[in-house]
Amino acid sequence: MTTEADSFPRRYARTQRFTLGAPRAFTVAPDGSRVAFLRSGSGTDRANSLWVMDLPEGAERLAADPGTLLAGASEQLSQEERARRERSREGGAGIVGYATDAAVELASFALSGRLFTAELRAGTARELPVRGPVIDPRPAPDGRHVAYVARGALRVVGAEGEGDRALAEPEAEGVTYGLAEFIAAEEMGRSRGFWWAPDGRRLLVARADDTPVRQWWIADPANPGREPNNVKYPAAGTPNADVRLFVFGLDGERTEVAWDRSRYPYLARVHWSEACAPLLLVQARDQRSQLILALDPDTGATRMVHADEDAKWLELFPGVPCWSPSGQLVRIADEGGARVLAVGERPLTSAQLHIRAVLDVGADDVLVSASAGAEAEAPEIGEVHVYRVNELGVERVSQEPGVHSAVRAGEVTVLVSAALDRPGSRVQVLRDGKPAAAVRSYAEDPGMSPRVILTEGGARRIPCAVLMPRDYHGDTPLPVLLDPYGGPHGQRVTAAHNAHLTSQWFADQGFAVVVADGRGTPGRSPAWEKAVHHDFAATLDDQIEALEDLARRHPLDLSRVAVRGWSYGGYLAALAVLRRPDVFHAGIAGAPVTDWRLYDTHYTERYLGDPAQEPGTYARNSLVTDDGLADPAEPHRPLMVIHGLADDNVVVAHALRLSSALLAAGRPHEVLPLSGVTHMTPQEQVAENLLLLQVDFLRRSLARPGTTLANTHQSR
Repeated sequence: MTTEADSFPRRYARTQRFTLGAPRAFTVAPDGSRVAFLRSGSGTDRANSLWVMDLPEGAERLAADPGTLLAGASEQLSQEERARRERSREGGAGIVGYATDAAVELASFALSGRLFTAELRAGTARELPVRGPVIDPRPAPDGRHVAYVARGALRVVGAEGEGDRALAEPEAEGVTYGLAEFIAAEEMGRSRGFWWAPDGRRLLVARADDTPVRQWWIADPANPGREPNNVKYPAAGTPNADVRLFVFGLDGERTEVAWDRSRYPYLARVHWSEACAPLLLVQARDQRSQLILALDPDTGATRMVHADEDAKWLELFPGVPCWSPSGQLVRIADEGGARVLAVGERPLTSAQLHIRAVLDVGADDVLVSASAGAEAEAPEIGEVHVYRVNELGVERVSQEPGVHSAVRAGEVTVLVSAALDRPGSRVQVLRDGKPAAAVRSYAEDPGMSPRVILTEGGARRIPCAVLMPRDYHGDTPLPVLLDPYGGPHGQRVTAAHNAHLTSQWFADQGFAVVVADGRGTPGRSPAWEKAVHHDFAATLDDQIEALEDLARRHPLDLSRVAVRGWSYGGYLAALAVLRRPDVFHAGIAGAPVTDWRLYDTHYTERYLGDPAQEPGTYARNSLVTDDGLADPAEPHRPLMVIHGLADDNVVVAHALRLSSALLAAGRPHEVLPLSGVTHMTPQEQVAENLLLLQVDFLRRSLARPGTTLANTHQSR
């Protein structure tokens, strides 16, 4: 299946959803003199370079170009680096990440498993001769050394390339130093495994032992002569990696950090700043209790600074816990039904705001991202803003409606803003809150603007986006396509232009597209998120509630309703056609979780508990048990199941078990296996043709007898 080169599916795939060429990964120098960032050379160039903007002039200059540094050679990635990129959903190439010293004068990064540094003032870059393949190089705060991981060992080299040596080497196969284990990188938002002391003389280093974790094999059926990939996958109810933490001196002296690892096995956060002692956040396996611990790096002893408990689960948040410059604990907490910012023991925000992340902690305030809370005066559907918070009150930094984030150091803030009425993101550099410069984006213009209405649906006021074909001006009811993610950690209803491009393209094929963020999705309140505890079916109930309410206000043909989704959205799509065939007439389930016993520990046990203690909960939420399949007397609705055979997050066994259960139940369905594709679909032709095949399936499945749905705008 092919399309012309300028079609939306082709351009959407070629530009990686119109993200290539957009600046990202900003770092602000504390003296306000420069901003470092990554950006590729065009809207179709995958290879990122390291750039610097000098202030106050706002001039941009290239600090490190991967093509020059590799002398035109193709990039080679180790299996460990590929796994890291899969965990972070990184589809780019070239310099995909970097780290700097405290002054933002020295940057380090890896290319093809080799270690490079860049002098950001001088604009020069060079390779350091070290053992590889190099992973996650990070300069010391004083810029005198660079630490990195190679073959499971944590190594340190002088900033001039001298004295390369191992500080910690794995004692056995399956042991690594300085890397985040699978579950931390995939589910906890902890992608790092080592942290420098502020003075650059010591490091905190995680030791992960995967020996207890069960071994799975990811085969490539399209190449039967190729050996399967061996992965350690901690499925629900099975052992995790054993994680310990050590303090290492540059001379190799090591001290183990002590805490009750049997009760709190998850090392979720580590923070080491000049303000006070290093901080650890450790969680119980059931995630209903956690401790914030202060560490004495000389002895390895820890003391409790704060403890949290919750009857359902405790969320982890970006940027916390940490110390303020004055030595007060900064954290995000669920208190009084709201998600608030607390400094010391005092909450500084109320239910007017729903705090999402701490972006920076200054001497006089805390910079946070937040959405409107449950008690906000007016709903701001899909909006996320940046706020300054201190004991005197709350001040909004981002003004225009949209989705905003920020990076700050000292008086300089980089504000990244997306809005409904323009494509991509705008990046402004603010000094003392006033615009000082703008960072250019090379991202391509999608050439289309979504016709989106942000609204609420049902008695629960479920956030929704409704999209009609751009050339639709009548009131004739249209077949409906629900296009949700619909589950934890996945907000789809946002006040941002590019977030709705694919939904608009589907709408232009002749559908009314509905996106609904029901209970379980983030951004509203703790109770909203935790309503799915032991009950993922609640997310389906909310999709139906929103659909039926929106049909009273929009021309939706409820006799022709389909649903599509990926990952949790794929689970939701399959759940819809199997449990509620009276509402849904076709479904497309991409990379669906179908048997929750096959998904990982930290995510699954947070919501469904231990499968050994909650077998009924797992059966009710499964798609492959008798509880999961609908009554055989119910109508059988068309279902397309799509799955990448190389997926090591939601393994293809989910799709195969679902297909077997459907076959045993006599239910017709289609299975589309994607050879060589992981949980992401970065391959241009695969991503493009997946859109076209889905439209073809929807037209076939929703057409009335003797008719076909119009092929209206497939070439766009």
